[in-house]
Amino acid sequence: MKDVYITRITKFLPNKPIDNDQMEEKLGVINGKTSKARRIVLRNNKITNRYYAIDDKGNVTHNNAQLTKEAIEQLCTNGFKKEDIELLSCGTSSPDQILPSHAAMVHGFLKNGNLEINSPSGACCSGMNALKYGYLAIKAGQVNNAVSTGSERTSSWMKSDVFENEVEHLKELEDQPILAFNKEFLRWMLSDGAGAFLLENKPNGSTPLKIEWMEGYSYAFELETCMYAGGDKLEDGNLKPWSEYPADVWGKMSLFAMKQDVKLLGENILIKGVDSLKLAMKKHNITPDDIDYYLPHISSYYFKENLYEEIKRQGVEIPWNKWFLNLDKVGNVGAASIYIMLEELTASGKLKKGDKILLHVPESARFSYSYAYLTVC
Repeated sequence: MKDVYITRITKFLPNKPIDNDQMEEKLGVINGKTSKARRIVLRNNKITNRYYAIDDKGNVTHNNAQLTKEAIEQLCTNGFKKEDIELLSCGTSSPDQILPSHAAMVHGFLKNGNLEINSPSGACCSGMNALKYGYLAIKAGQVNNAVSTGSERTSSWMKSDVFENEVEHLKELEDQPILAFNKEFLRWMLSDGAGAFLLENKPNGSTPLKIEWMEGYSYAFELETCMYAGGDKLEDGNLKPWSEYPADVWGKMSLFAMKQDVKLLGENILIKGVDSLKLAMKKHNITPDDIDYYLPHISSYYFKENLYEEIKRQGVEIPWNKWFLNLDKVGNVGAASIYIMLEELTASGKLKKGDKILLHVPESARFSYSYAYLTVC
């Protein structure tokens, strides 16, 4: 089996950073009224800047595949060309369309010749699953290199016009034209952007990172859906997909907006996250002493202290000085977050040979968790 190394890392964050006061101007006001939920959510998540693929006039500047292409092309320097890529593996929560696949659309923009493509579906873990596909392909000797990506373009899913049809329908029913909190919650959390890794079977580059192992865990067998789009959650906890609703209802129910069951999230995301962390650490016989940098993808700083307390409670305490986060500066970029975090860490100059890095990515969609353990070479 071949060794696998992350030899280059890039990110692409579109346009200028958007601060908290500019968000509603960019995404639009719903029903002509400033959101009350916005202040509550921002106070808890402590995000101060995020990025949107929207210009000053409200026009879309990049779709998801274009964001991803921009990140990938930055990998192609110093003698490595985009035509040299042997495998392209792209994960996202927010593909531009149902079909063709996200990776196919990215490949279409790259125009770099024939190669294998892979499009893992899902939410935040899709970026890690993209990485794992490339990792296993190189490890098995099928290819010598691979590019994996995580990306999101959720701003277009969060613009006010996505919800206006529902608000107008509520008015017609003489109901309060107020969106449910589970629909508005994610409007103030998410950001656009893309990250890319070049994987190779040799430790090239200035700071190659050897992938020692990767693991994934799902709790869908015991927990119902928490974050979803393209459907509606019923009272019995089951999800009814958009394809089972009449077309004229899609807008009236904002079926294609991303939604979050906030109560279910709070009850389970940390407990299952630490449970899966312990499983991964036990399987590979590591302890907190074997971790120099801990990179947990968290959707909100609201969870930071609670995650630490849960890790401590379950007996795998990782000291604060090992944590590395950048959520406040870039926002929650979903499947791209872990790529962008690792890019910032490697660019910081802090890493030294032999350092061990643990990547920890949760996905609240139906509670999945992914891990990667890296060594600085």
